[in-house]
Amino acid sequence: MDGSIEARPLLREVSAPATIPKARKRRMLWPWLLASMTVVSAFAFIVVWQRIGKPITQSFEIALVTKGDVVRQVTATGTVNPELTIIVGSYVSGPITEIRCDYNTVVKAGQVCATIDPRPYQTTVNQDSANLSVANAQMSKDKANLDYAQLNYERSRRLIEPQAVSQDTVDIAKNLAEQAEAQVALDQAVIEQRKAELAAAQINLDYTNIRSPVNGVVVSRNVSQGQTVAASFQTPTLFLIATDLTRMQVDTNISESDIGAIREGEPVTFSVDAFPARAFEGKVKQVRQSPQTVQNIVTFDAVFGVDNADLALKPGMTASLSIVTDHQTSVLRVPNQALRFQPREGSIPSITPYSADMKAAHVWVQRSGVLTLVPVRTGISDQSFTAIEAGDLSVGDKVIVGQSKSSNSSALSRLLRL
Repeated sequence: MDGSIEARPLLREVSAPATIPKARKRRMLWPWLLASMTVVSAFAFIVVWQRIGKPITQSFEIALVTKGDVVRQVTATGTVNPELTIIVGSYVSGPITEIRCDYNTVVKAGQVCATIDPRPYQTTVNQDSANLSVANAQMSKDKANLDYAQLNYERSRRLIEPQAVSQDTVDIAKNLAEQAEAQVALDQAVIEQRKAELAAAQINLDYTNIRSPVNGVVVSRNVSQGQTVAASFQTPTLFLIATDLTRMQVDTNISESDIGAIREGEPVTFSVDAFPARAFEGKVKQVRQSPQTVQNIVTFDAVFGVDNADLALKPGMTASLSIVTDHQTSVLRVPNQALRFQPREGSIPSITPYSADMKAAHVWVQRSGVLTLVPVRTGISDQSFTAIEAGDLSVGDKVIVGQSKSSNSSALSRLLRL
């Protein structure tokens, strides 16, 4: 037996530890994440709750009941025009040989403003005058023939008794006298015809002088010297003459919803862009019955008269009108928002409970820290106020016109969103 002993290693070779799976790592982190989120949420809840721990309060917009004027108005846009504008045209054709009126020229009735070449029309007058002279001469000749024919007939008629002439001779003389008489009548008709032709020619000659038909001011000139005017198909417009610029009118359209409140004689104020700080005053002059419909919108024409003694208003200006349709002075009034205000349901436990009175006109009044519903009977309204005709209101009462939540409520909303 061999006495040698086999050497064995005293230490085992230790292998490297195996890698921990990733899924196991995630399972190990979840408890820590949940615990962290719970702590953070609890901390946030405590902080926010400390800020909103008090009851939610409400803030109101308050206005006072006052006494003053309420003016109901209808607004519109119109155009400033002269009360009467005359279109001056030409009845005859021809070249313009002279212009005597220009823009802003003050003219009198019958004043010549322009002249058309009169020579062709003067020639026609001369020709018609000569034709009338020929007709008159023919009339004189035929009257002489009539006198002779009548004398011959009378002589022949006297000679028939002693049988100095035959009956045939007498009949011929009578026929000649009647023909001469008819010729004179024809000549008279021709003379009247020639007179009419001459009168027409003289009228056309006079039309070569373009005259103003009224006293006024030239506001537009549409013709120049040397221009040929053609009046064959329609009368051309040469001048526009306003009768009196010290009296103007505003032409506008009123919607069908407002036209019922417009009455003749009611006052109106308006402004123009040229004088934005100046208020012009006038009156309703006319409300026309004929409707105007454009894209299914119905309006009615209205005319407002205005004094323009200083000639500040010019034709064609755009006017922004305010028409006073009703006016109450020194009346109890509240802001329009007060009649529209309604508290949010359940927002304030101390308000007057809802009732049928809320369907009628009412306001909410703050009295001794409590909101109270007060039914009212309203009058007219303007853009800011409504008149109060009846109701338990006095000057100085605090009426509610709006409501908003406090910042605490906003904080609660933010918390709920979290």
